Formats: sequence, structure tokens, C-alpha cells
Amino acid sequence: MGRNRRIWNPDAYEHVVMRGNNRQAIFQEEADKAAFFRILIYVHTKHPFTILAYCLMTNHYHMLLRSPEVPLGKVMALINKRYSDYYKKKYNYSGYFYESRYYSGKAITHKSILAISRYIHRNPLNTTEPMVKDMREYRYSSYRYYADSLFSPYEFLDLTYLPIILPPPYSSCLADYLLYCEQADLELSENCLGAWHPNNI
Repeated sequence: MGRNRRIWNPDAYEHVVMRGNNRQAIFQEEADKAAFFRILIYVHTKHPFTILAYCLMTNHYHMLLRSPEVPLGKVMALINKRYSDYYKKKYNYSGYFYESRYYSGKAITHKSILAISRYIHRNPLNTTEPMVKDMREYRYSSYRYYADSLFSPYEFLDLTYLPIILPPPYSSCLADYLLYCEQADLELSENCLGAWHPNNI
């Protein structure tokens, strides 16, 4: 049975997830995460894209991403191939590196975009043993740039969009976006997160 054909919408953000084969680690050390960001920078020069939120965990990563110029699959294929080539060479690894092709779920509404961004940013807290006490302490998530009101260190990372799409009673400001992310009652639905709903990880 063939795989479902992905439908590309250049105006839609997508929740992209990639996980290691058999849930094995794909980032062994800080240098691997640095290499991943170098690859994102390189791919962005070839096929510009925008990321609203990201989080690199040990055995998987999340991105909330929009690819306006080429199909998302082309962007992801280049990112994943270059990173797997890097990892296999460094660690003398052979065999399947990723569990399967990347998961992607469209974020069509402002509500779903916000909900997915919050889920991504809360990932380090939502593990069996929380990796940090405060989301801003996690170095490999975009949340710290929002929390510390920092300028985006990457051309592809847009820190301005999420606050301005907050619904009432929130104000369109960074402080209220942080408040939104801090809320533990995520009110997430299968429509927002699909197979990557927290109960399925």
C-alpha cells in the first residue's frame, strides 16, 4: 500500500516532527545540535522557510514551520539527509537513522498555530522526568528567545508572529504569549497534534 501523498500549502504552517529509529538518540551532545542549526542555516539559503517555534530533544525534534517557495518535503529531505550524513560519519553509524518519514500536521487556524507552539515549547517539561523547571532554562528551544525578549539569532526564526495572533482576553504582546505558554491546561486536540498528541508520545 502506497504512502499518502503530502499536500503542500505555501501559506500554511506545519508541525514537523522527526524521531530516531527505535526512539534512539539523534543528538548525543551539544555539538550535534549545533550542527543541526548549521544545516538549517544552509538549507534556508537554498529554500527559504520560516520557523515560529522549535525544540530539539534527545531522540526527536519539533518545528512549527512554513515553506513558501518549495514543497515542504523538499526542505525536510535536505535537512534530514544532511543531518543523517553528518551523524553517520561522526559516529560511524550504519542502518536506518530515522524511525520513518517525518510527521507533519497542518496548522490552519490561529488557535492551532498557538496550541502547537505551546506544546513544542513545553516539551522539556512534559517528559516523564521534567528536563528543566522553567521552559526558559532549556537551551535547545526557541522559547528562551521569547522569554528573554531577545532578537532572533537566525534569519528563519520569526519571534513576532505568535504574540500578535493571541485571542482575547490576551493582549498582543510577548508577556501574554509567555503567560499562554505557562498554562498547564493545554486544551490540545487531535486536530492540532495528530499522532503527536501528548498522550501518544
